[in-house]
Amino acid sequence: MSCKLQPVSNAEVERELLNLTRKGRVEARTQQRARIALLAAKGWQNKDIAAEVGLNRLQVALWRGRFLESGIDALKQDAPRCGRPVSSVTAEVESLILAKTLHDKPISATHWSTRTLAAQLGLGPTSIRRVWSRNGLKPHRQTSFKLSRDPRFEDKLLDVVGLYLNPPERALVLSCDEKSQIQALDRTQPGLPMKRGRFGIVTHDYKRHGTTTLFAAMNTLDGTVISLCQPQHRHEEWLNFLRLIQRQTPRHLELHLIVDNYGTHKHPQVQAWLARHPRFVMHFTPTSASWLNMVERFFRDISENRIRRDSFASVAELELAIDLYILHHNANPKPFIWTATASDILAKVTRAKAALARASK
Repeated sequence: MSCKLQPVSNAEVERELLNLTRKGRVEARTQQRARIALLAAKGWQNKDIAAEVGLNRLQVALWRGRFLESGIDALKQDAPRCGRPVSSVTAEVESLILAKTLHDKPISATHWSTRTLAAQLGLGPTSIRRVWSRNGLKPHRQTSFKLSRDPRFEDKLLDVVGLYLNPPERALVLSCDEKSQIQALDRTQPGLPMKRGRFGIVTHDYKRHGTTTLFAAMNTLDGTVISLCQPQHRHEEWLNFLRLIQRQTPRHLELHLIVDNYGTHKHPQVQAWLARHPRFVMHFTPTSASWLNMVERFFRDISENRIRRDSFASVAELELAIDLYILHHNANPKPFIWTATASDILAKVTRAKAALARASK
């Protein structure tokens, strides 16, 4: 095929073709097609244009013909392709799918799947999947939440978030908590290592060799962690940890500890010890709001990266692994940066309460 394109006589058309060839403004394939039209207007042959733009002669002839028939608009979009056409869902059918997904349940299940809903509505599973994808629906997934009922929720929230966003001068802010009942689990048989095409495999059963409790205080300024593993989780162990913090922090700095409402932290002996050490200032998170305690993020990391997938033949081996992980963490600490303001959190809680009120009606 060797149709010859006449030179572009319209200056406006030529300028628009030149604009289409500029990088960064349009897709690369549109730039390529505009170059074909411009080179053809200069009298180039198909084989020469093909070598210049990196296509074959049939493709060059095809786009020259489309430009002759439909002008510049033909260069900006692909031609209709052969094959089975994509089924379209009307607005009414999409509304029906959404209503059924959001407000109805199948008789024998808690949620719809693409196949069960498709069978119910007489549609194809792919059509259901497309509608769900467009509207951000994932019926197979579910997350959890808990709204605090603490009567002093707002006051405690403002106190804790204020420490994160505007820490006091000449003081350290320590996010403290305990990760209790960490089990020293040992698999009953050696696992199979990961290799190409297969992930690592471990036995489903295990032996228990005891538990330990990790007490941790994370410096919100630099991310370093003070830690202590102890066999139990009582006020005596909490006092031991407070004494460790006392020894490992500069004596001239005031210490602001963010803790939860666990009874151990409010024991009379703990209160008496704190009264004798006034540089310790306690800040309690609201009830059912442990997510406000930044050290929980560290606990998640140590669980995912060091504890959960390993095997430990004894509690001592587990505690050694924890100590080495924290030692490595403190060698190059990275603090977690708190960004949510108290007003943002309160607005989200207000919306959640309103949604719960509507759902309970």
